[in-house]
Amino acid sequence: MKHAVFVDGQEGTTGLRIHEYLAGRDDVEVLRIAPELRKDAAERARLLNAADIAFLCLPDAAAIEAAALVTNPKTCLIDASTAHRIDAAWSFGLPELAAGQRERLRASKRIANPGCHASAFILAMRPLVDAGLVPRSLGVSATSITGYSGGGKKMIEQYEAGGDARLMAPRPYALGLAHKHLPEMMAHTGLEVAPVFMPVVGPFYKGLAVSIPLHRAQLAAQADAPRLHAALEAHYAGERFVRVMPLNDGATLQDGFFDVQGCNDTNRVDLFVFARGEQVLLMARLDNLGKGASGAAVQSMNVHLGVAEDLGL
Repeated sequence: MKHAVFVDGQEGTTGLRIHEYLAGRDDVEVLRIAPELRKDAAERARLLNAADIAFLCLPDAAAIEAAALVTNPKTCLIDASTAHRIDAAWSFGLPELAAGQRERLRASKRIANPGCHASAFILAMRPLVDAGLVPRSLGVSATSITGYSGGGKKMIEQYEAGGDARLMAPRPYALGLAHKHLPEMMAHTGLEVAPVFMPVVGPFYKGLAVSIPLHRAQLAAQADAPRLHAALEAHYAGERFVRVMPLNDGATLQDGFFDVQGCNDTNRVDLFVFARGEQVLLMARLDNLGKGASGAAVQSMNVHLGVAEDLGL
């Protein structure tokens, strides 16, 4: 039996990529809305309630409205917006988060897809907080550099039109220190203090890397680099989509430059620990359109349906 899937917001960057993931699968039937009816509430409600899985690839307010249209208790919503990421009634769509997370995703009919920056940050930090190596009260800082596709259609068009020299340089943003991913970065790591977080858009299409600098004096007494690295390895042992790279990864150090695009076209996250003396640098990279968005949504769908987690990915 095929599972009926509907993407509300099928023309956006995330929606289009979800359709690409689903295109080669014979276990799903993709429901599509006629272009002229994309804003018709009655038709959207019909398709949402006809679906076994409905992806909400919409702005926050529209995602909340769409969720309210669902009356079928069998419809599982996977929301790609930020609207429900810290809502206790919604499960967080990161299967690798902690023990029992997959069981929660299988049982839940409401799944909030993580943000791209947040996914990288959480996957790097959560095991260290859980292991008591990073204090929950620690005020950490993080920088994330990402490709311009993360800004959606308007930003993609701006970059690909060319002619603006400002776009050729990295562009830090969210300088008001209130980036929309901060609440989930706290809620799903267990940190009690909001990180000082600076995202940066770079002049490349996709790829993302978060870096988190730490001083040994800030950490638990036993938290040297080998223990931090070992905690990551233990947490992600056997995980299909998370790869913990060797401590002070030789290939990266030999090249001298970090490849932000090294996970592009995969659903993988690579985690790194670099250390020298009393200083440690954590890094996490992913494809902001893959594990950072559409790939993560499809992975959560697979977990919920009980099919192979990497199906279509």
